[in-house]
Amino acid sequence: MQTNKPDISPETQWLKWAVELQFIAQAGLTYSKDSFDIERFKRIREMSAEIMSLHTGMSVEHVRDVFCNETGFQTPKLDTRAAVFSDNKILLVRERAGTWSLPGGWVDVNESIRSNTIKEVKEESGYDAVPVKLIALQDRNRHNVPTYAYGVCKVFVLCEITGGEFEPNIETSECGFFGMDELPPLATEKTNKEQIMLCYSAYNSADWITLFD
Repeated sequence: MQTNKPDISPETQWLKWAVELQFIAQAGLTYSKDSFDIERFKRIREMSAEIMSLHTGMSVEHVRDVFCNETGFQTPKLDTRAAVFSDNKILLVRERAGTWSLPGGWVDVNESIRSNTIKEVKEESGYDAVPVKLIALQDRNRHNVPTYAYGVCKVFVLCEITGGEFEPNIETSECGFFGMDELPPLATEKTNKEQIMLCYSAYNSADWITLFD
């Protein structure tokens, strides 16, 4: 039986191979005891950094710093994004780079999905939020560009506001509520239009079922 697979560009395929090589190398370095095997896995990890450098334009040193500096078995990072609505408009925050995104960020090691969502909304928008529904779990590299050298699970959470107001902070310079037909320039590596549409669908559905990749 033949199945239709999405076309993958040569550039994307090279990056996928680099990510997989990094994963294999890190697992090998975590569990191997033989000194010769450890040297081989170090070389595989170095090759993955060289591939990533060649196909992204970043220096090998920079790639090595952000791509080959973890220890232990490699698992995806968690990124929570809050969907907060008022009058059928969604809350976005303006980042220092000038583009906008759903409030959110990496899940700290001492936070849960719920507590991290609350924390990020407060820090970036000033609002007090209560998570009420899990919208979706997404494999970031399937939905956002550019491809990252590591896996990210994006968690979209529908929230309600209970109070608060915007205060200047080190991460964002502004926040506001926007309708689908008036979205500002988005930080698409974090939040794209399709993801905002997904949040709208969940908000307007009485029996939403969580989506996941």
